Amino acid sequence: MKFRRRAGGAAREDVFINLASLIDVIFVLLLFFVVATSFTKPSQLKVELPEAVSGTPPEATEIKQLEIFISLEGHYALNGQSLARDDLENLMNAMQRESAGDNSLPVVITADGKVDYQSVVTAMDAAGKLGFTHLRITTIESRADKKTP
Repeated sequence: MKFRRRAGGAAREDVFINLASLIDVIFVLLLFFVVATSFTKPSQLKVELPEAVSGTPPEATEIKQLEIFISLEGHYALNGQSLARDDLENLMNAMQRESAGDNSLPVVITADGKVDYQSVVTAMDAAGKLGFTHLRITTIESRADKKTP
């Protein structure tokens, strides 16, 4: 349907929307979301360490080591990288790649205190089959020792 213009009417004005302020608001929102977002490592496993009465604190060293993390569910991670499968063969392959065949590196097993014992034995078995001789198990100091007189 076509409407006629009124005779003697004013010329039609073009409508203009200023996008500069809208773009500024979008960038401020983008900056807010980038700053407010927390970045986490999804490959890191949550582990509650078992307690031990005796033990020695780890020595500060810059020697490369292999650290095997075992979560409560029995999932393995090697030096912070989660493994696709949780079996002996996959763990041995990952240890072989990470060590580049150097079986003199120390192996540290960090397992949850309530993990299935078989998962720890599997990690120890993988280290033994590859010829690693320096093996440590991570613990925390027993709460019974922390008593003060």
